[in-house]
Amino acid sequence: MKTENFKTAVCPKCGKSYHDYPAISRVDYVTPICPDCGILESLESLEICTEEREKILSIIHQAMGR
Repeated sequence: MKTENFKTAVCPKCGKSYHDYPAISRVDYVTPICPDCGILESLESLEICTEEREKILSIIHQAMGR
């Protein structure tokens, strides 16, 4: 199994450090952002309210053991 190592980066959207594969922002389709912000932008594009987006992200974190 191939494992990939990513550099630590700082998300320009939330300011948090991350070392996972980045998402690409839906704002400009160029800027790399942290995976969490990528998920939140995706959910926002589906017009899911902020409270529900946070709940969904929390469920994802729990499922991934974070």
